[in-house]
Amino acid sequence: MKIYTRKGDKGTTGVFGGKREYKDSARIECNGVLDEANSTIGLLRTKLGAEHEWQPNLHRIQKDLMDMMSHLARPSDSTKVNPNPKPIDGAEFCEQWLDELEAGISSPSDYFLLPGGNEISALCHVCRTQIRRGERRLVTLMKEDPACVEDYIMAYVNRMSDLFFTMARAEMDKAGVAEEKWQMFLYKRKKQPVEKSE
Repeated sequence: MKIYTRKGDKGTTGVFGGKREYKDSARIECNGVLDEANSTIGLLRTKLGAEHEWQPNLHRIQKDLMDMMSHLARPSDSTKVNPNPKPIDGAEFCEQWLDELEAGISSPSDYFLLPGGNEISALCHVCRTQIRRGERRLVTLMKEDPACVEDYIMAYVNRMSDLFFTMARAEMDKAGVAEEKWQMFLYKRKKQPVEKSE
């Protein structure tokens, strides 16, 4: 079977159930951004090495993204059943990993950071920003086809970006690389004591 079909030569692509949509539709754009993020996670995994402790969890995230993308590719009015699993515990999975990572970092997360540090940390930030863009596209799709974007998908993707921010911090902490701080989180600033003038 050839990889090319020529069916997309006029700007449309097939979605789950057999319909075709324009390639700049909210559904296709959303899946395209999540696909970019998944590819970058793949690059991150190659940089980490096969024996790195993050590999099993990142492998799960990649598979879960593929499953979620398959459900997003199915319009809610489609009569065809999607047999792929729904990772409904994805947000909880991220939260558990987040808690484990944060427990191992020597300083609290109080600041916005300049992305970078080292190659692994920088790649985690690229993943984070791509996932955030995917989340914005999810909202666009949700407005057009609310039943398609189930709550577990929004929660998982939202939590995933927090996870990659924390992974970047954990990598820098482990490598002994100082964080480049920009500004304290607003809610932290509000808690700071106000200096009284004499």
